[in-house]
Amino acid sequence: MAKIAVIGSGYVGLGTGVIFADLGNQVVGVDVDAAKVARLQAGECPIFEPGLEELLGRNLAAGRLSFTGDYAEAVPGADFVFICVGTPAGPHGGADMRYVREAARAIGRHLAPGRRTIVVNKSTMPIGSGDLVGALVGECAPPGAGWAVVSNPEFLREGSAVQDMLHPDRVVLGSADRAAAAAVAELYKPFGAPLVLTDLRTAEMIKYASNAFLATKISFINEVAGICEALGADVRQVALGMGLDGRIGPQFLRAGIGFGG
Repeated sequence: MAKIAVIGSGYVGLGTGVIFADLGNQVVGVDVDAAKVARLQAGECPIFEPGLEELLGRNLAAGRLSFTGDYAEAVPGADFVFICVGTPAGPHGGADMRYVREAARAIGRHLAPGRRTIVVNKSTMPIGSGDLVGALVGECAPPGAGWAVVSNPEFLREGSAVQDMLHPDRVVLGSADRAAAAAVAELYKPFGAPLVLTDLRTAEMIKYASNAFLATKISFINEVAGICEALGADVRQVALGMGLDGRIGPQFLRAGIGFGG
C-alpha cells in the first residue's frame, strides 16, 4: 500500500485519487477551494462522471481517502505526490502554468527531510515542465529531503474518466530517474496496460502529439463533411468506408461540432 497525495480535485485529480484509493492505497486529496474540500469530505461529488460518486463514497467510508486544504496534512508522509491542477489557456494561447508553479513550490516546502518523495506530473503541461517542476521543488525543499520527478500524462475523456482510468490503452512514464519511474509503474501494475517508459520530454511530447493527432482527425472529417454537403455525398458512409481501412480506423471519424479538451 502506497501513501499518495493528489494536488487538485478536478476531473483528473479526483479520478486519479479515487481509483488509487480503490486499489487499496492511502490517498489524501489537496485543494485550495475550502468549499470543495468540505463537499468532498461529505461524499458530495462536485462533477458528474459515471461511477465517480460511488467510488468516492466507498473509499471515504473505508478510510482510504480524505481531502484537505493543507499541504502539511498530505505531502510530508507521501510516497507519491501527483500534480493534477489546471493548466488553462493563457491570453496568448499558451498554457497558464501559475497553478503548477504554486503546487510545485508548496510541495517542495512540505517535503520531509530524510524521506524520498516522487512528484508525478499528471496535468497536461508544455514540454520541459518536468524540468521546471523539479527546479521549483528543489528551490523550496528543506535540506535532507529527496525527490524525483516523473511525467505521467493523462489520457482521460470527460464522461468516461473512470473507465479510462480503469482500462487505459497505455501508461506513459518519463523520468531521468528510472527507479522513480519504475516505482510509479508499480502503482499502475493492477491495470495490466502496456507501459511506455521514457525520458521526461518524450513523455510530455507523447501527450501533445496524441492530442494533436486526434484533433487533426476530427478536423479532417469535418472538412470532408463540408465537401460532402456541397457535392451531395453522405459523410457517414464516407467515414465508414475510410474507417474500414486498417491504416485509418473508425475512431474519431464522426463529423460534428469540433474538438475540445
